[in-house]
Amino acid sequence: MPPLLPHWLQAVADILMPRICPVCGKALDRDEPYLCRSCLAQLPRTRYEEIPFNTMEQLFAGIVPVERATAYFYYEKNAPYASILHDIKYHHQPLMGQWLTAQAVKEMEASGFFAGIDAVTPVPLHSEKLAQRGYNQSEYLARGIAQQAGITPLSALTAVKGHSTQTHKGAMERWQNIQGNYAVNPHYASQLAGKHLLLVDDVVTTGSTLAVCALALRQAEPSVRISIFTLAAARLS
Repeated sequence: MPPLLPHWLQAVADILMPRICPVCGKALDRDEPYLCRSCLAQLPRTRYEEIPFNTMEQLFAGIVPVERATAYFYYEKNAPYASILHDIKYHHQPLMGQWLTAQAVKEMEASGFFAGIDAVTPVPLHSEKLAQRGYNQSEYLARGIAQQAGITPLSALTAVKGHSTQTHKGAMERWQNIQGNYAVNPHYASQLAGKHLLLVDDVVTTGSTLAVCALALRQAEPSVRISIFTLAAARLS
């Protein structure tokens, strides 16, 4: 959430530099941190956490064992809600992602999706890309979950080599593009035995990045259990 300001100072700031909802462009009220109430209410939620063996879980079937998987909302390239991901990832708004994952935890509490999770680990960025962007958006997403759900954050993975963008690649090209890119962080390898980890990323399309990360964790520690959460998911049906 944006830093708290005195009421009068926030009012002046909102007049001089109004905060805008990234979805509809409406000026945000003082109690609307990142999205207006209407757009948050209409967020196209997947509700995957309520569906046994949902389409997201099916992405990983036969590749790597996954306990459960969900995404908060659907991503469509040219839809208004796509601007949320763009702002979080490219426009220096990672705190919006942290706020949204906290909202997701609140909404999914009744489903039990986060029950039994021992630690939350983000998909890492390679050091070169991290230097260019200045932050790893997935780390902020994981932070929102960890804080709201009271789960330990754990940087269990490291990106050992960079790769070109996945955006315009097909499923096979994505697999080939990231093979061997991720490894278990040696500082935390001893903490993985028997643990249930929640692997977190911003968006899932083919599932290749998450699958490679999950495989790296399982190869390093076969007893580790893995669930997956992404802020958004391409429509996978």
